[in-house]
Amino acid sequence: GKQWYQRRVRGIMTLQGWYISCYALAIFHLNLFIAFLSPKIDPSFEMSESLEDDDGPALPTNNNEEFRPFIRRLPEFKFWEQTVISTLIAVFSTFFDCFNVPVFWPILVMYFFILFFLTMKRQIKHMIKYRYLPFTHGKTKYKDSNKEVVAEPEKPADVGPIDPDTLIAV
Repeated sequence: GKQWYQRRVRGIMTLQGWYISCYALAIFHLNLFIAFLSPKIDPSFEMSESLEDDDGPALPTNNNEEFRPFIRRLPEFKFWEQTVISTLIAVFSTFFDCFNVPVFWPILVMYFFILFFLTMKRQIKHMIKYRYLPFTHGKTKYKDSNKEVVAEPEKPADVGPIDPDTLIAV
């Protein structure tokens, strides 16, 4: 089962072909990653709508305003599902010689890195401008005395050793 996949990957590396399939796969994965990092409701679009309505920005600007959680445009499960499916399609395309178009591969690699860095630069600027972070670093804890939010990862509970006699057999 796993051997045919290894042979195809080795074939791409040793035969030095199917660069278009690999390039298309990389561009598609970049597109999925950007959708994974982007919010479902774009704050820049909301800002332009709110400026027309003169309601002001919709994002909270201080701690007293309503908290809105980060909701991804592409959920994590869909991200991984589409990544696996697209990878399988790309591997399947290596079985056909019509996808083995002769190209100068260093140009494709250079173009991909330029696209990657420019796209990520734009995405990071967007994240900084609208103050959203698509990743969490742990559960938020609240201090009673200062009413200040401190993001500290929650420590896992110490379970201790597991007694095999207490496990239930299925």
